[in-house]
Amino acid sequence: MLNISLIYFLKYILSPVDMNKENQTSISGFLLLGFSELPEEQIIISWLFLCVYLVTIVGNVLILLAIGLDAHLHTPMYFFLANLSFVDICFSSVTIPKVLVNHILESKSISYKECMTQIYFFITFINMDGFLLGVMAYDRYVAICQPLHYTTIMCPRLCIILVMVSWVITHLHALLHTLLMVQLSFCANNIIPHFFCDPYPILKLSCSDTYLNDLMVFTVGGIVFMTPFTCITISYAYIFSKVLKIPSTRGIQKALSTCGSHLTVVSLFYGAIMGIYLRPSSSYSAQDMVATVIFTIVTPMLNPFIYSLRNRDIKTALQKIKRGLFKGSRIPQF
Repeated sequence: MLNISLIYFLKYILSPVDMNKENQTSISGFLLLGFSELPEEQIIISWLFLCVYLVTIVGNVLILLAIGLDAHLHTPMYFFLANLSFVDICFSSVTIPKVLVNHILESKSISYKECMTQIYFFITFINMDGFLLGVMAYDRYVAICQPLHYTTIMCPRLCIILVMVSWVITHLHALLHTLLMVQLSFCANNIIPHFFCDPYPILKLSCSDTYLNDLMVFTVGGIVFMTPFTCITISYAYIFSKVLKIPSTRGIQKALSTCGSHLTVVSLFYGAIMGIYLRPSSSYSAQDMVATVIFTIVTPMLNPFIYSLRNRDIKTALQKIKRGLFKGSRIPQF
């Protein structure tokens, strides 16, 4: 199936483009319907989005500061958490600012180039979130199942390689789907029943054959999605089998406490995604927008609270920042 997909992709991309054909240049942009047509509801939603965005930025920046300024947090687990906070800031910034700008300008439009750019970074950051959650699950597996070899296995070199490889894969995956998207023709209908350029609603607007796009979603997209999810599943299968062998109840509670925050984030993130993107684009409906809000807006906002409220080290570092005890930063050392 993967070889067939590759053949179709190369044939489609390398085939000459008919400049006289009505293609993506036939429309200059799209209209984002958002959540409501009523002005009163639009004002409430915009203020809600602004508050959520500010909380997301402040919360994740505090996590970055806490990890960067506290030498005790310069460990692999917090290195990955810092990367997750950075990605969450970027992820929220892909969608919410455009919603706020359109509200201020009393406009619902988004240009074609802005839409394709939004799709590219949306795919990049949503997949990067998944890969970081997978890497963090592996880190927890090593810490609980192989504690004596933890420092040897999770060395700084491996941590950096894991993050860099994740960035490369996610960018290539986003580039693939964006290149396929710009090959599509868009005719008269340019109304998107969403608050941002989600790939699925865009595919439904195309008057071209989207078979190749759907095929790539189920093959390449499926592989990119399932890789970190499989890593998470296998890691926690080993973790739970190890925890069940611990004789003391306190030891079990301590082991599970290190995984509780991560499992909460994984449940929110993957639970919403699996209900939307693991089916054909033609089945997408406006009701799916609620699930989209969960992993694009709610999850990035909740992550700092989930990790800080359940993590004593993070809370201690944040309290030190609050008291103003840090006068300078140091380069993180594992």
